[in-house]
Amino acid sequence: MTYWLLNAVFLAIVALLAVAAVATHRAPRWRAIAITTGILLVMTAVFDNVMISVGLVGYSPDAISGAFIGVAPLEDFAYAVAAVVALPCLWTLLGKRTSASPDIRPASEDNRA
Repeated sequence: MTYWLLNAVFLAIVALLAVAAVATHRAPRWRAIAITTGILLVMTAVFDNVMISVGLVGYSPDAISGAFIGVAPLEDFAYAVAAVVALPCLWTLLGKRTSASPDIRPASEDNRA
């Protein structure tokens, strides 16, 4: 199995989440997602290159495409994109939750007559 095939599974799920979020007419803020994606991709490029260069992680040469940014395989960036799109879409789909705890007032307010 290649890393692109594994990425395709995750990215397909994220695409379904994005379509569902748009279909609810409460779409996430795509401009904010795009800005966050850009920042996260730069950070991923820097830190993945460091981690791979010092030998913290490695990739099977048979499972990568051969396209690199520095020493980081291009496939490694799909996880950052998936996360930064999936989380706001899930937030949108799950909606605002109300607290189940009762309204708690200070004791001084309860004793007023």
